[in-house]
Amino acid sequence: MRGIIPRAIQQVGVYKTNLEKDGWTYNMEVSFLEIYNETIKDLLRDGDHGEKPKHEIKVDSNGRRYVTELVMKDMDPNDEEQVESVMRQAAKHRSVASTDMNAVSSRSHSVFTLHLTANNKKLNQTLRGKLNLVDLAGSERIERSGATGQRQKEAVSINKSLSSLTTVFTAIGNKSSHVPFRDSKLTYLLQPSLSGDGKTLMMVNLSPTEESFGESLCSLRFASAVNKCELGKPKKSIEDNDEGSKSKGGEGRGRTTTTAAGARASSTRPGARSRTGAGGGTTPAKGGSRSRSSPSKLRTTLEKKSSRLAGR
Repeated sequence: MRGIIPRAIQQVGVYKTNLEKDGWTYNMEVSFLEIYNETIKDLLRDGDHGEKPKHEIKVDSNGRRYVTELVMKDMDPNDEEQVESVMRQAAKHRSVASTDMNAVSSRSHSVFTLHLTANNKKLNQTLRGKLNLVDLAGSERIERSGATGQRQKEAVSINKSLSSLTTVFTAIGNKSSHVPFRDSKLTYLLQPSLSGDGKTLMMVNLSPTEESFGESLCSLRFASAVNKCELGKPKKSIEDNDEGSKSKGGEGRGRTTTTAAGARASSTRPGARSRTGAGGGTTPAKGGSRSRSSPSKLRTTLEKKSSRLAGR
C-alpha cells in the first residue's frame, strides 16, 4: 500500500502539470531527515562510512530556515520510480528497533521536505514553497514496552520532544507572548509552519485494543487540544523578478505546509500510527491545553472531521 508521501507527491505532480499550461516552470528538490535523541541525521546519505557531517538548524539572511549539510535530491513529482527510490533509501537509514509491544518501532521523528521554486516569465514572478511531511514517533510507556538501556533512552527522548510539542501548542492556543520553539529540535525546525507562515494538518492514530485505552484517551485529549489552536492565515512568498521585491503578504520565508503523523499515538502497540514507506504521514494542527471532554464526544468529533477530509 502506498503511503502519504508518495500520494502527496503524486498530487503535487498533477498541480504542476496543470499550472505549467499557465506559463509556470518548476524546480523541486527533496530532503529527508530524522531526529534521533535530539540529533539530526540525514536519511538520504549515501552510506555510514567515513565521518558524518554535523547537521544544524540555521536561518539565512532572508529569514528562511534550513538544515546544514543535508543531501538534496532533484525530484520530478510525476516520476513514480524516482519517488520510490527516495523512500527506499530513507527506509534503510531510519532508526527502528524491537520492543515488547512492537516488532518494528520507530525510535525517531522523521521529516520529509519538498522544496519548491516556481517561475513565471510572463508575470515576472517567482514563488517559493515548502511541504513538510512529518512522522512523529509515538509516545511510549516504558512499563509496557519493556525498554531498557538504549531503547529506554530513546523512549525518554521521544516523550520529551512530544511534551515540548504539546507545550508549544498550549502556548499558541493561549496566545502567549513567548512560544518555546527552541525547547526541542522538532519544534524549532517546524517553527515557520506553526507560527502563521503556513498551513498545518495533524492526524492522530489510535489503537483499538482495550489494553491501550489509557494511551488512546490521552491521544484524543491531545488532538482536541491541538484542534483549538489558531495559527492564522498562511502567507505566500511571491517575488517580483524585475524589482526583486516581494508581493503583499510575502516575507521571504515561502509558504509552508506541514503534515505530521501519529502524534501521541503510542508506538508500543500495533496500529498505533500510520506508516508511509520510510515514514511520513499526517496530523489539523491547532493546539492548546488538554481538553476534559468525554472520550465518546472526542471520538465523534474526530470521526466527523475525518469524514469531511476524506470527502474532499
